[in-house]
Amino acid sequence: MVPKIPTIVPVVALALIDDAGRVLMQQRRIGKAHGGLWEFPGGKVEAGESLVGALVREIAEELGIAVPPDALEPLSFAASPADPHVVLLYTCRRWRGDPCCLEGEAIGWFAADALAGLAMPPLDVPLARVVKELIDRCK
Repeated sequence: MVPKIPTIVPVVALALIDDAGRVLMQQRRIGKAHGGLWEFPGGKVEAGESLVGALVREIAEELGIAVPPDALEPLSFAASPADPHVVLLYTCRRWRGDPCCLEGEAIGWFAADALAGLAMPPLDVPLARVVKELIDRCK
């Protein structure tokens, strides 16, 4: 018998970084998987979408801002053998509009040092460490 290969579910996420080096995080809706935990905003890539196209769409839907595709820089990814999701994290330091919470419980700006203290879904934890390292290098 041939072993079943699990389906990979690509998820794009964004570390939006302001001029003070703070990162915007979104709290997941209560009642959803990982409800109440803080995460990088983003979502699943739809069939036929590019990664960048999906991220631009997701950020507009979740935060009400426009991120220029050329401002998105790939940073890292996270995956687990027990989870079909692969989170592909990008950074962005320029956007149009003021972020607002359209789909989560809340949003907040956090200093890089504060990220480790947030309760997060498992795949966001290693990504938060990478974001903190990036911000620390840019100081």
